[in-house]
Amino acid sequence: MRDYFIKLFDYDRSMNLKLISLLTDEEQMKTGKGLMSHLLAAQQIWFKRCKQESAITYALWPEWPLQNLREVTLGNHTNWINFLQGLTDSDFEKSVSYQNSKGTSFSKRLDDILAHLINHGTHHRAQIGQQLKLAGLSTLPATDYIFYVSE
Repeated sequence: MRDYFIKLFDYDRSMNLKLISLLTDEEQMKTGKGLMSHLLAAQQIWFKRCKQESAITYALWPEWPLQNLREVTLGNHTNWINFLQGLTDSDFEKSVSYQNSKGTSFSKRLDDILAHLINHGTHHRAQIGQQLKLAGLSTLPATDYIFYVSE
């Protein structure tokens, strides 16, 4: 299971970098940058939760400058890969207890959290793609997982 999630996080990093390379500081890209910042912040928040550290002080919708998004993407990926490499198969079935941004307590299985993170990224990358289209980009890169594994 560890190798499967590592592959998914590699995919996630690759697709985030593809879309970041298309974003600009122009006003019509503001929503796309905001969505990417949110996607990356959510990864950091969930990373803290999975490490059983507090994430209450993290902003869920930060306004990060474009030039920081690539660096944050790479840092998040490194953190997640290092975390995943230290897990055994049975660790993926363990529950992670955490509090959401409102202070409500929850407990979810680690494998479900990881699946959520990958799906969350896919969802917001689709939204970013729509923003890029609205900003005038005529052709978007293929970001579907099946294309990634076909490269």
